[in-house]
Amino acid sequence: MGPYLTGGADRVVAVSPQHRQVPSSGRNKQHNGHSHSDFGCRRSLPSADPKGCLACRHGDSEGKGVGEGALSRGGAGGPRLCLPVSPRAAQYACSLLGHALQKRGASPELQKQIRQLEGHLSLGRKLLRLGNSADALESAKRAVHLSDVVLRFCITVSHLNRALYFACDNVLWAGKSGLAPRVDQEKWAQRSFRYYLFSLIMNLSRDAYEIRLLMEQESSVYSRRQKGSGGGAPGGIETGGPGDPGTPGGGLPQIALKLQLRVLLLARVLRGNPPLLLDVVRNACDLFIPLDKLGLWRCGPGIVGLCGLVSSILSILTLICPWLRLKP
Repeated sequence: MGPYLTGGADRVVAVSPQHRQVPSSGRNKQHNGHSHSDFGCRRSLPSADPKGCLACRHGDSEGKGVGEGALSRGGAGGPRLCLPVSPRAAQYACSLLGHALQKRGASPELQKQIRQLEGHLSLGRKLLRLGNSADALESAKRAVHLSDVVLRFCITVSHLNRALYFACDNVLWAGKSGLAPRVDQEKWAQRSFRYYLFSLIMNLSRDAYEIRLLMEQESSVYSRRQKGSGGGAPGGIETGGPGDPGTPGGGLPQIALKLQLRVLLLARVLRGNPPLLLDVVRNACDLFIPLDKLGLWRCGPGIVGLCGLVSSILSILTLICPWLRLKP
């Protein structure tokens, strides 16, 4: 059975059903002459199939799709050209441009044209997302089989919320396109952004959990090295001195030192895991969009456009370099 397609909020990704997804912390298998960690692959293979791992094929299929994914061309066995297409990036670029033009006092006619272009791009994106609810449900069904309980909960709930978000988005498209003129567009827009917000919260919770696992793993490795070598703290920081436990007046310096060590450890973990870093930044940028639309935190069209554009560029980057995509 070959790869099948699964859609993200604005992406279409090819995924091989031969993979059993597992948590990403320290489970890299040898396959096809290299370690899966070389390409950011975090899946274990039930059989030594040299074509089973998409990452081992250097990402020639992950990220394929049309519209909001990527276009590819080339014959069977021949070279492929992945061409990222992102109406989402164009839409938020228009939002950012419209805000800049308004600040600079541009002509009302030009501002109107930019808003119209942004509206057309938004409607086109909704058309391209028709049917993504079924893909999100399939992704939720696959996530149920993850061995890690926390990852299973976060990823499954995230996919379920995405499925509901896409369903509301489809109703919105029907209302805006005239197929269902009686649809209360404001109500359905609020519902869609609410489900979108819940999905992002689950994604960020999953990122925080993975960061905690990697920090614990890095800390334990460092502790074992310290026992063998008797060296100092990472980054040249000495833990001895007035901040030691039991020293009078050393409580606050000790807390500051521990905080500094945790920040250094976090920076080391994120620097060593680019897929996780990109996923955190992308989800954090996306978070501003539903917060603004739901009125929970008004940040203005300029911030929304900038965050949406940054998130879209990072999504395009994961299409061009599939090893930067966080798995599972």
